Amino acid sequence: MAKVLVPGLLQTAAYAELTSTAGPDRLSPDAVAQLVKVREGRQAKIEEGGTSYAAIIWGPIVTLPLVPDTANSEQLEQLLRVGKRGNVSIQVLPVSAGVKSGITDPFSSFSFDHEPAVEAVAIDNLRGASILEAADDLTTYTHAFEQLRSAALAPEASARLIREVLRSSKEDTS
Repeated sequence: MAKVLVPGLLQTAAYAELTSTAGPDRLSPDAVAQLVKVREGRQAKIEEGGTSYAAIIWGPIVTLPLVPDTANSEQLEQLLRVGKRGNVSIQVLPVSAGVKSGITDPFSSFSFDHEPAVEAVAIDNLRGASILEAADDLTTYTHAFEQLRSAALAPEASARLIREVLRSSKEDTS
């Protein structure tokens, strides 16, 4: 079964801790603490605004929580907060997009300049993330990303969906 999670650079500390200590390849508490620290450092770079970050999140990640309610609500609120930044784009890929959007392992693409050209791709895995920077890899992932982006909900529609899920989950716990 594939690991289906919020991309690492969008994860809250609680979400990262919960998902890193579950499953067959559990990380030690020290490794989880290091992972969270590294991700928080990378998230700070995005917050500074010098880096563009785009993520397309598979719909069930938003609609079917894998972590307890409080951590899930915190994570969804984080997606909404981060998605408001001018240098960040978050889109939700609905299940209805099917295979027309292409099938690929989860990845994130980065641009470190004001140009939209992809300069790095991060692939989340059980042990953290792998970074690709070779030209052929970037071309392949740029094409895959554009397919996914065109099949995903627009950022505004994605934020509406996330808000609806949050509202619904709060009503369910009341």
